[in-house]
Amino acid sequence: MSETEILETHLQELRRGTVVLACLRLLETPGYGYGLLEELGDHGFPTDANTLYPLLRRLEKQGYLTSEWNTDEARPRKFYRTSDAGQRLARALTDDFRAIATAIDGLDNDL
Repeated sequence: MSETEILETHLQELRRGTVVLACLRLLETPGYGYGLLEELGDHGFPTDANTLYPLLRRLEKQGYLTSEWNTDEARPRKFYRTSDAGQRLARALTDDFRAIATAIDGLDNDL
């Protein structure tokens, strides 16, 4: 495995949890899958559809998102929204993320 491939694997692992947090925060305003993909990318969280849609279903099953179908348009869309439990989870994850970032900033920087 090349150094580039190894780096990409580590970056992917690092980003995985941040996408969950980003989804919970962004979906405080209701949104649908494709729009969320674009919004995540615009905010620096490039995500593949094959990653996002299973994540949305899992978060909904766990009670962190709610959803409803909008059939007002020609093509029905499933809109997701962060639930109260999801908002609590987002606050806890945000606090922990900030604590981790602070801890990393406090490490000796010999790089």
